[in-house]
Amino acid sequence: MRNDELSNQSIDFAVSIVNLVKDLKANHESVISNQIGRSGTSIGANICEAQYAHGKADFIAKLQIALKEANETGYWLELLNRTGYLTDAQYKALDSACTSIRVMLISSINTVKQNT
Repeated sequence: MRNDELSNQSIDFAVSIVNLVKDLKANHESVISNQIGRSGTSIGANICEAQYAHGKADFIAKLQIALKEANETGYWLELLNRTGYLTDAQYKALDSACTSIRVMLISSINTVKQNT
């Protein structure tokens, strides 16, 4: 993976999500853990795919998919917090990381669009 802040944060976040899924499955929670596992790891995968995009439109599309996945992940995090699977401290840490990635994605998308 490239050595940039967005890529680094997305892989770190994916590792946190994988660890969260392990904990959820250990507590016999499988519905939300499957969903958040897919969306939370898809963020970085789409950022990685964007690095080899077929032009600017494809690059923007991959980042927009990553942004949608980050937004979905935020939803699952809130649901896990509201249902007691995440403590407030766990939720705040994961939500903050997810929000940071969303902000960087929005900034990157807007920058590319302005330069097109």
